[in-house]
Amino acid sequence: MQQQERGPNMSRSNSAPRAIEVRGARVHNLKNVDVSVPLGELVGIAGVSGSGKSSLALGVLYAEGSRRYLEALSTYTRRRLTQSARADVDLVEHVPAALALRQRPGVPGVRSTFGTSTELLNGLRLLFSRVGSYTCPNGHRCPPTMSVALEQPIVCPVCGEKFFGRGAEDLAFNSTGACPTCGGTGVSRVVDESTLVPDESLSIDQGAVKPWGSLMWSLMADIARDSGVRTDVPFRDLTPKEREFVLHGPAEKHHLLYHNEKTNTAGEMDFTYYSAVYSVENALARVKDEKGMKRVAKFLREGPCPDCHGTRLSAAARDPQVRGINLAEATAMTLDELAAWLPGVAATLPAEVAPMAEQIVASMAEPIARLRQLGLGYLALDRASSTLSNGERQRVQLARAVRNRTTGVLYVLDEPSIGLHPSNVEGLLGVVDDLLADGNSVVVVDHDVRVLRHADHLIEVGPGSGKNGGTIICQGSVCEVEKDGASRIAPFLSGDRVIRTRQRAESSTMFDLGRIHLETGQIHTVRPLSVDVPQGRMVAVTGVSGSGKTTMVLESLVPALRAGIEGEALPAHVRTCEAPGIRRVCLIDSTPIGANVRSTVATYSGVMDDLRRAFAQTTDAKARGLHAGDFSYNTGSLRCPTCDGTGTISLDVQFLPDVEIDCPDCHGSRYAQAAWEVRRHTTRGASGEKGDYVSLPQLMEMTVDEALGRLGRLHRVAAKLQTLSDIGLGYLTLGEATPALSGGEAQRLKLSSEIDRSQEGTLFVFDEPTIGLHPLDVEVLLGVLQGLVEHGATVVVIEHDLDMIANADYVIDMGPGGGEAGGRIVCAGTPEDVAVCEASVTGRYLAEELGASSRS
Repeated sequence: MQQQERGPNMSRSNSAPRAIEVRGARVHNLKNVDVSVPLGELVGIAGVSGSGKSSLALGVLYAEGSRRYLEALSTYTRRRLTQSARADVDLVEHVPAALALRQRPGVPGVRSTFGTSTELLNGLRLLFSRVGSYTCPNGHRCPPTMSVALEQPIVCPVCGEKFFGRGAEDLAFNSTGACPTCGGTGVSRVVDESTLVPDESLSIDQGAVKPWGSLMWSLMADIARDSGVRTDVPFRDLTPKEREFVLHGPAEKHHLLYHNEKTNTAGEMDFTYYSAVYSVENALARVKDEKGMKRVAKFLREGPCPDCHGTRLSAAARDPQVRGINLAEATAMTLDELAAWLPGVAATLPAEVAPMAEQIVASMAEPIARLRQLGLGYLALDRASSTLSNGERQRVQLARAVRNRTTGVLYVLDEPSIGLHPSNVEGLLGVVDDLLADGNSVVVVDHDVRVLRHADHLIEVGPGSGKNGGTIICQGSVCEVEKDGASRIAPFLSGDRVIRTRQRAESSTMFDLGRIHLETGQIHTVRPLSVDVPQGRMVAVTGVSGSGKTTMVLESLVPALRAGIEGEALPAHVRTCEAPGIRRVCLIDSTPIGANVRSTVATYSGVMDDLRRAFAQTTDAKARGLHAGDFSYNTGSLRCPTCDGTGTISLDVQFLPDVEIDCPDCHGSRYAQAAWEVRRHTTRGASGEKGDYVSLPQLMEMTVDEALGRLGRLHRVAAKLQTLSDIGLGYLTLGEATPALSGGEAQRLKLSSEIDRSQEGTLFVFDEPTIGLHPLDVEVLLGVLQGLVEHGATVVVIEHDLDMIANADYVIDMGPGGGEAGGRIVCAGTPEDVAVCEASVTGRYLAEELGASSRS
């Protein structure tokens, strides 16, 4: 039979795979999961914290998609790439090449700016390098020329002098274009002399000169005395000459007789005199880490570099001009301003140079459009990345991930709505729709019901966390999931359920427990502010991304309160901070806990020491001559010698990337076999009946909730673990590495030590505490925050989550927009007050939320 020829209208689309087929997935807590994930659609993955959502999305779909793509590359190339290990799964079919947007963007360095992180600065540097007008050595401005691109000398049309233009790297503040004074940081640190002697009623002998007490030997007071300075009178009584010597005296050697109080011996020696100012400058020059900088920072004043005026660029790098401005002036523009400025560049250039400018500008158009679509048009390219909020950094990462118009790619987005104001979620969904329109597939792990409602297909993992999760409890369209009785997200999708757990304070009694009054000057894009925060209440600080929430709370309120408590000078931009009764400030943010895998839930929560002591008291341990220190997986004799107690080893696969696997000897437990042989008798469950014997490595593999029933009479350990369970972390294992925890998990673990203690005079500040939380987990968190308030604390949350805002006693809304369009307090009052404020963007969404509450 003759084979039928394929006609022009016939295609293979009918036979193309329509879903990624996953069979037998066992990554982390997934329980042999079988699931089909539609291709070419937006697939939302829901579930409570710890249910296994990210294990499915990142541990299976992304891991296999990226690994299989990388395996197609040469071994030489793969050697230089980070590569995922093979997922623990029986079968994954039809998975496309995959890209991932992870939940937590990297912590930016001091040299990172919005321009460098988006890579737009690369394009600008190239533009100014190739088509800019340069100044010749004799001071004449030369017109743009092709000479720079052709690596030929520029000839000055006025004096005929020949000189070379600069490459793009020569205009980089991270390279040869850096200002020599500040090293390309744009910041100058100088000694703040007002901090050197904060209390002039004290004498030098009483410690009036603070740097001599913390940064330098106390012998400096002896040298001052030997040089004629009166050290036994109040500092304010010193003559100008004496004060000058103390503060600025020359660094000269002095022959000094001294008495060693410890040995009760006398001696003589030559010591170099370090004045108060020089003591700080010397300490600053020797700083090697963050801890060292913290000791010195209290004596410093930070400001723009006097030579580059904060631009980070050398004079030579600021020379080329395009459309009458230099690179520093261009990077000072907001993204919106830059988008309007760039299209006009080519028209100002000679005909032979204009095409090159058009090509460079065109290459920048797509990333600029994406960033503006995500609502970041208000940011200037020279804005330090460290001053960006989590949500802003998250969107920068998203824009970089999707900047190329790909097709056939699987994008896995891990909670992309984190840090986004409700108004910014619309831009996020617009980007997702563009990816789908280009023929890609998108998998989104998220808790935001607006994101989940937008999905074509939902997969819910659960029903619980840890070992109580790891199964597919329902899937289908949004409508199908809403009707599924097994779904835990369904009531929130349909709007049948809203979270209202607190009895909020009345407006008339809001400030009855006191107030914190803060007044500031301009900082970044935040205007001068005057704000009152009610004490003893739960206060939400809201506003669109870039409106100034983080600046007001974390850069103004928190440092001002801490300075007042420690008797130090207020930050330069803070005019007043009055907080009667506030004695402690506790900041709980989502930064990772611990620097490496040696930090675990057990060590961080403080139960590990108690457990080591308990096992050292067992009959087995005493028979073997073991002590508490032997049970440390960091340094003890019972740690696994193969992996040194880390639980993992790295394999050198020669021409392939190193592969990290569970230690083959301890299987990830961190302990040698001898540790498993030391056991103690346990009780089972709440009844306290006799159980079996358990070893410390076995306990470390248990979840918090499982371990609670196996502790016997270890009441201190039980109390700490019960707290972890109460704040929704019962699904974490005791041996889980803390750096791998999500932002929300990290915040709650940090909070655990504060529960059930008096909090009178304490201000708690939470930076987006709902990060990574399912609505049911938000409900648990609200109960925890209420407990802090009931124990006397003032709680301030920087938040976008409408459930959290609607439960607050008082809301301070900033904006109305971001960047230059924000930085003001739009309104402050109860959630109902904000909901009716016409100028508040937050109020529009809050009104809908409160309306849903009244309907339910």
